[in-house]
Order: sequence, then C-alpha cells, then structure tokens
Amino acid sequence: MRSRTPVPQALVLFGSLVVPPSMVYAQTGVPAAGVPAGGCCAAVAPQAPEENMAAYPVPPVGFDVARDDTPHGDLKVVEYDSKTLGLRRLMRVYTPPGYSADRKYPVLYLQHGLGNTSTEWTQRAKAPIIADNLLADGKMLPMIIVFPSGNATATVEDQKQGDRTNESYGAAYENDLLKEIIPFVESHYSVYADRAHRAIGGMSMGSGQALNIGLSHLDLFGSITEVAAAPNTKAPPDLVPDPAALKQLKLFWIASGNRDPLMRVSMGLHTFLLEKGVPHIWRLDGNGHDTAVMSANFYHFSQKLFRD
Repeated sequence: MRSRTPVPQALVLFGSLVVPPSMVYAQTGVPAAGVPAGGCCAAVAPQAPEENMAAYPVPPVGFDVARDDTPHGDLKVVEYDSKTLGLRRLMRVYTPPGYSADRKYPVLYLQHGLGNTSTEWTQRAKAPIIADNLLADGKMLPMIIVFPSGNATATVEDQKQGDRTNESYGAAYENDLLKEIIPFVESHYSVYADRAHRAIGGMSMGSGQALNIGLSHLDLFGSITEVAAAPNTKAPPDLVPDPAALKQLKLFWIASGNRDPLMRVSMGLHTFLLEKGVPHIWRLDGNGHDTAVMSANFYHFSQKLFRD
C-alpha cells in the first residue's frame, strides 16, 4: 500500500477505536459548498412554492463555518477489506468530540451522489463542521457518521471520481453496506447495534440508495433521510408495498429544492406517502440539486435523529 499523509497527534483516534494505524489517516480540505452536486444538474426556475420552511427555515448564517472556540470531532479515512466485493475499500468516519468507549453511540450512514465520492458530504456539504457546531450548541445528539464509498467498484487507490455507471451503485453496493460496512463499524466503534440507533440517508443517487435499501430493510434501520433523490429511486409503490409498516420509523425525512430538475422524484414519493397516510417530514426549499440543499437539510434532520 502506498504511504499516507501522517496523522497529526491531535487527530489520533481515541484508544477505544481498534482500527490498525495503517488503515486510518486524516481527512483534510474543505471546498466551498453551494455548487451542483457531482456536476449533475444546473438549477432551473422554481417548479413549486417552498414548503415547510416555517418549521425548517434556511439555516442561520455561519452554521457551516468552523469555529475556533468549538470542540471538533475527528474525521478519519478508514480502510477495510470487502470480502463481498473482493476489494480493499475505504469509508470516511466522523466521531463526535469526546468520543469514548465508556458509552455507546447511534450511527448515521450517509451515501453520496452519482459521479462523486464520500467527500461530497464531508468536504463540500461540510457535514462534520455542521455537526461540530450543532453539538456545541446542544442541538444534536452525539453520533457517529459514516460516509461510505457508494460506488461498488471504488477502491482505496481509485475512488472512481466522476464514474457515472449506474450499475456500480446498485445491488453490489447494497451487499457491501449490509455485509461489510455495517459489521465493520459495529466491531470497531463503540456503537449501538439495533435499528433504533441506526439511520441511513443520502444525496441524489445516494438518496436512491438510502430509500431502496432502508425501506426494504426496516428491521435494520429505524430512521431514513433523503435529500434530492435521483431516478435510481424505486417507484413509490415498489418502495412502500406496505405503508403501515413505515409507521415504525422514528424519522422519515424527505427533501428537495424547488430549483432541482429532479424534484419530481422526491415530490412523487412525498405525494404518495400523503395519500397513504404515512408519517414523514417534507421540506422543499429554494435550492437546486446542489451542496446547499445537502447542508441545509443535514442541519435540520441531524437535530431530529435518535430522539425519543
């Protein structure tokens, strides 16, 4: 394996994380947010009025800006061997400030969009910074956030940046997530291993993955969040063959921007759930298919996850 950038002492994992040092290295670099996700879709004119913005408004100024006086969690790149895929792969893992083996944490698995990598959430949408700020303000419960490589052909040496092959994001990735990634996390971190403390979410193609996987495995995931779902999402009747079963979800978050040319996907699911009487939260803001809609919705749904 080629050498990695040394991890500064301040970023060394806490002692309870038993991943070998050769498998972990620091994640740095925070490009600006608010650009088209994965180069996917240019914004269009508003296709519908914004909805639910009184309850979930535009986040306050500075919500995604790192604060010098705020404790920061650790974001690490962790490598693992996927027996399912026969590949050496990586995921990015955020542990909150003060992470300790003396307690257990819930876990959120966040999928990225087509043609992108897990840096879409960590660098472009600034999820770790937003989490740090919310935790410091007492608005979010401490949790571990896992950002997998959603492309099943991605390896440590080649993250397949720009790969837009739909097949790479389907059943093969689902098997890797369920059989490799989740067991790895639960064996290497101090986390709960029950559905109530396990959530899945995503952006664009990753939202399709989160919906397709999460709704077909309600025994594994207690919460599902999606932002700007892409057309890889199954049709609502296929996603939800038994509407009554979804009432067991603690949080079901569906969101899009009204300038997103793919708005119809999330809107179609929202409309179907309304017709079937399925409890969920719908948020339609003024963004496009971009990192701004990711950041804004992460700010809101992360505050609601794992609440009793």
